[in-house]
Amino acid sequence: MTTPPNPAKVVVEHSTSAAVADPIKSAPDYATLQDAADVHGLDIYGGFHPTHSQLTNIPGADSPDSSSRTGTYGTMILLGATASFWPNFTNSREYMDGAAHPIDRWSNRIIERMAQAWGACPAYPFTEPPFMPFVAWALATGRSFTSPSQMLVHDRYGMMISYRGALYFAHHIDLPPPPMAEAPCLSCIDQPCLSTCPAEALSHGGPYNLAACHSHLDSGSGTPCLSGGCLARRACPLSAGASRTPAQSAHHMRYFHTK
Repeated sequence: MTTPPNPAKVVVEHSTSAAVADPIKSAPDYATLQDAADVHGLDIYGGFHPTHSQLTNIPGADSPDSSSRTGTYGTMILLGATASFWPNFTNSREYMDGAAHPIDRWSNRIIERMAQAWGACPAYPFTEPPFMPFVAWALATGRSFTSPSQMLVHDRYGMMISYRGALYFAHHIDLPPPPMAEAPCLSCIDQPCLSTCPAEALSHGGPYNLAACHSHLDSGSGTPCLSGGCLARRACPLSAGASRTPAQSAHHMRYFHTK
């Protein structure tokens, strides 16, 4: 009898010549998923057990059985970049081929392979409209919160978060409890996310003044944001946990502020 492929090895493989493995039936647990994500410089940014209404937004997911005893259906896992993402990505074919949107294409390849290996349904925040509700999903995990400036803040990565995709599993996966019982902003006295923006584009409760932000980036004084990432997002005390390199932030800013 042929031994089925080891799912950890399947999702670890990411060479330019690797073939996508056939889906397998093994049901991964949280630790196995985290180990697989680590290899690619990704982290589980959180997870939740979707309700009937939340499941209808998940592409490729079957219609839920209304007989669920818990009122929830399967498990949604959100994946995002870690400090080791950038060196991993810059060694990829997507980074080197010179084509547009390399991070999105890398994310699609890696997460699609994980989805096929585990029999999960992938979702991405960078697809064409209608967009997937990643902000709502992030808040549902209990690990991301709405900051005073209305930007998301994560319990580990602060405001330097980069969701790369999500995986929906039809089965229930036990999830660790969120490490914070309430939003970290409630105990943040200085709230530098509001006071640091040189363009004053952020205000308590919003809205975000996008025009003022881009106008500032067009000026010479916008160079620090363009070369190292948004000063307001970097000012969040929790953002240090992302250990984001200036090169990665500059890459994201080039796509945010196009001329």
